[in-house]
Amino acid sequence: MKRNIRILIFSCLFFSFYACKTAPKNIPHYTISKEFKSDTLTTVDVHIANRLTTAQLLLIAGKLKTDSAQIKNLAIHFLLPGNTDISAGDNSYYAIIKYLADAQVKPTDSLKDDNGIALRLKLFGLDSAKAHTLLSQQPVLITGKNVLGKFVDDYAKTLIIPFKDPTDKRDQLFVIEVDGLGNIVSSTVPEKIVDGGVEKWMVDKNGDYITIKDSVLAQYPSNGLGLPFNSIRSGI
Repeated sequence: MKRNIRILIFSCLFFSFYACKTAPKNIPHYTISKEFKSDTLTTVDVHIANRLTTAQLLLIAGKLKTDSAQIKNLAIHFLLPGNTDISAGDNSYYAIIKYLADAQVKPTDSLKDDNGIALRLKLFGLDSAKAHTLLSQQPVLITGKNVLGKFVDDYAKTLIIPFKDPTDKRDQLFVIEVDGLGNIVSSTVPEKIVDGGVEKWMVDKNGDYITIKDSVLAQYPSNGLGLPFNSIRSGI
């Protein structure tokens, strides 16, 4: 009888423990590369391996907020592979999350992390399905050409395809932009210049240019002081 009572007590304690135990959160892998502090805001750059859903971004934000509870004003920049920490604009970010102070919360601010803390999310990048649709485009024009990569431009929502024609003795670079239906929306033959040992391809008369190195295409404005406004890894 006593043995049965001990077994019953043990079983109750066992199941009570697991009933109370919180299910583990499936937080996507991420790394922190930079932290910027001002008088009013702390911003961290978070690199993610692929395009994440809103729910997955909120899980990462919640983890960072929990780990940095002493930070009152926290903003998170999410960067995809190829995106650069230092850029001339928001186009290099996949998304931005900013936590709100109590006085900033409005009735329309319904988005919260898994700890119930209000925040705002601005998503710049395309989701994985739309990016896959772009990457699957295979215009007839590039058949038999040396394609240097396929780059999803999240800002323009197009696919940038730079390529060379093996029969072209001038070794020109051709750059086309394709939409989700496979239509070519722009076509450019940029002029190559070498500046400080760096190959720059001038894409317009204003001086905007691109570089392609290590499967990363970077877009630079003429007045950007050498900082890209967009930086994209092929196939992401």
